[in-house]
Amino acid sequence: MWSIGIYTGDSPFHLRAPANKPNPVLNHTDVTDVSAEFVADPFMLHHDGRWYMFFEVLDRETQLGVISLATSEDGFNWTYQQIVLREPFHLSYPYVFEWQGNHYMIPETLGASAICLYKADDFPTRWSLQQKLIDGAHADPSLVRFADLWWLFVCSTPYKHDTLRLYFARDLVGPWKEHPRSPIVQGDKSRARPAGRILVVDGRVIRFAQDCFPHYGTHVRAFKINEKTRATYVEKEHPNSPVLSPSGQGWNAMGMHHVDAHRQDDGQWIACVDGRLDVHLC
Repeated sequence: MWSIGIYTGDSPFHLRAPANKPNPVLNHTDVTDVSAEFVADPFMLHHDGRWYMFFEVLDRETQLGVISLATSEDGFNWTYQQIVLREPFHLSYPYVFEWQGNHYMIPETLGASAICLYKADDFPTRWSLQQKLIDGAHADPSLVRFADLWWLFVCSTPYKHDTLRLYFARDLVGPWKEHPRSPIVQGDKSRARPAGRILVVDGRVIRFAQDCFPHYGTHVRAFKINEKTRATYVEKEHPNSPVLSPSGQGWNAMGMHHVDAHRQDDGQWIACVDGRLDVHLC
């Protein structure tokens, strides 16, 4: 049973549950428009003075994921709103971002056999398919804008969690080209599958990875990308990695596999994370 929590800290590598704020902030019982089995994969945006969180809800009746919305004035107290995106196939990992005054989402869309870009027709509640970017079933597509290019990291072995591919494009809608060093991780389920929003910190790109060894949701690890051009790619694990681990008790006792961290005006960081209560391996 996955739930969603809020962590804070002085950097995205030093995040902890705040002592005076209860976690989880959202669980399956908060969902009001379907019977939910769990909630997971949260992504946040701060827009016009309010926080918006998009996340996967597993519909117990259909056993398909849908994307739902919750809102908050302070980032700690959240109110569930509604389902905002549903497809005939499973949806998860709603990677939301803003670009040139518009809001976009690239969720995981394995059932579409493509990586799909959605655009907000009326943010935050109405979204429509803008374009299919890359063919094939890829897990947890995660992108970042850096050095005048878009970079897209995807796990191409969604049920093995052991291969990470890298694509780049000048424009968001493509054309997308696979990097010559791709796959940049192969045969290693401890660092291949993306685990949340990619950050640019002090001019360096930081990617987060699910450690799926020995089981799904073991840790979240951080990797600093030291060199990334159209021809080269070099990364090194951050010295503070893993950045998230199960607590051994409560809502995140048995696993954590996702982080979306945001720097606030005072320099502190706030992040939405998820955690698993029981020993069921998704």
